Amino acid sequence: MLIHTIEEVREQIKNWKKQGLSIGLVPTMGALHDGHLSLIKKSVEKCDKTVVSVFVNPIQFGPSEDFDKYPRTLEADEKLCSDAGVDIIFAPSPKEMYGEGHLLSNDFLTYVIPPFFYVNKLCGKSRVGHFDGVCTVVNKLFNIVQPDFAFFGEKDRQQLIILKKMVKDLNIPVTIIPCPIVREESGLALSSRNKYLDENSKKDALALNKILFNIKLCYDKGITDVRALSETAYSFLNSNHSLEYLEFRDKDTLEDKEKADDDTIVFIAVKVGGVRLIDNIALG
Repeated sequence: MLIHTIEEVREQIKNWKKQGLSIGLVPTMGALHDGHLSLIKKSVEKCDKTVVSVFVNPIQFGPSEDFDKYPRTLEADEKLCSDAGVDIIFAPSPKEMYGEGHLLSNDFLTYVIPPFFYVNKLCGKSRVGHFDGVCTVVNKLFNIVQPDFAFFGEKDRQQLIILKKMVKDLNIPVTIIPCPIVREESGLALSSRNKYLDENSKKDALALNKILFNIKLCYDKGITDVRALSETAYSFLNSNHSLEYLEFRDKDTLEDKEKADDDTIVFIAVKVGGVRLIDNIALG
């Protein structure tokens, strides 16, 4: 069932709640791939009803980012969701979510601002305001759908950590279910932005997962010095790569790690052929 309005979604949710049915939410920006389908599968297995939101959220994009060209494939997304057993595809317009002139006036001023410590690093450092937009739209989706469970992929692990913090701090009655990264056979993490890559760039993009898995291999062999582990990355990079960050952070707090341990997540962001890609790996 494809629904475009908040009112219709709420009406359906109200009926399900009266029946005592559990509800799962999978928030997406569309252009669905096997990574999204893995989240949907978990929701369908765990919950009585599953809602997938398809919304390219304008307030999480910076002025020089790819909002206008971000892939929009609603017809294909609808078929994938239907085949996967989704009960509602919620595909609102920006006007439906934020009101008239949301980016051009002061009509919409209420944002959920996550703690500065969680956003002044990694993706938040270069994408100023991004996580304000993410937290705001996810909070709105939680209020609209009122899910019992929400499913998020670990590829966007900084986002996952921040959203778990938001849910805890604001006493939102939803359980966040983290889901493992889904990769192509080559090891490349699935992403909607992979569609921007040509064949040569896709080969260059493999450097991200090669760097991460090599660091994990070195850690498993007993190397814990962060500087030494970081230096193993450079043999995988060439002139087609623009490394934005390679950092070692705590899996819960995002605190910087001076020495790698089992609570460490290694985060990487690289631009390949002008396309910004992210990935991460847990060392524990």
